[in-house]
Amino acid sequence: MIQWWQILLLTLYSAYQICDELTIVSSAGSPVFAGFISGLIMGDMGTGLAIGASLQLMVLGVGTFGGASRIDATSGAVLATAFSVAQGIDPELAVTTIAVPVAALLVYTDILGRMTTTYFAHRVDAAVERFDYKGIERNYLLGAIPWALSRALPVFLALALGGGFVQTVVDWIASVQWFANGLTLAGRMLPGLGFAILLHYLPVKRNLHYLAAGFGITAMLTVIYSNIQTLGGTVASYLAPINELLPEDGALAFSNNFKGLPMIGIAIIGALLAVLHYKNSQRTVVAPTTSNVESGEIEDDEI
Repeated sequence: MIQWWQILLLTLYSAYQICDELTIVSSAGSPVFAGFISGLIMGDMGTGLAIGASLQLMVLGVGTFGGASRIDATSGAVLATAFSVAQGIDPELAVTTIAVPVAALLVYTDILGRMTTTYFAHRVDAAVERFDYKGIERNYLLGAIPWALSRALPVFLALALGGGFVQTVVDWIASVQWFANGLTLAGRMLPGLGFAILLHYLPVKRNLHYLAAGFGITAMLTVIYSNIQTLGGTVASYLAPINELLPEDGALAFSNNFKGLPMIGIAIIGALLAVLHYKNSQRTVVAPTTSNVESGEIEDDEI
């Protein structure tokens, strides 16, 4: 059951996140941040981050260039996290049954919000002609209201009225096992789709060597860390029965705290490659012509 204060906080965040995305751009309007905030409010940050990360990867290479509308994965992450925690829905199933449909439907409210703000934009133009600075400021701030409502209103209605309906839909999907398995598989494919879209927009052909290097480094480190984890687990399993036979003061101390491949390590390597690429692109070597150096003459275009 979603509490009233949780509905209020999630609604307020939904109103703020789109304004942040359009003005401050602090990443508070990203799906992974929405999953974090929603999970924090609902009391299950793990589920929120899992859902938010899946949707973040799905829209990784998608932008609203030229004022184009895209699926609202952020609001989808909010609703999917809220219902996943409240109704006990599997996160992967919540992504495909709640987040993706909601994200697609909110394209229409996004368009409605864009159309409504044009009214305030024309009022700003009129205030500019009158040199009415207070009017410019007032209409600019009023233009944020349609944007905020385009997200807050659907989220509020879904959270306040849609719990029973969502549970009914999820129960029906769970009863049709092949359909549920198909949606789960589709949810696992969405991050790959996001990467494919991102690679489509990136200059991959020109930087193919960096892509290959990153893939190779990740693959090798994954194998190394997996083997270390396996070795640590094996040693711990052998020491456990031995320590049961030994006195407490003579037990062999071993802690299997080997972690998986840290993504921060991959991020550092990526940052290093990005800096190297930037520095290489800034190097411009201009060799003077031999004739000018030997004669000492200055051409017209050198003055």
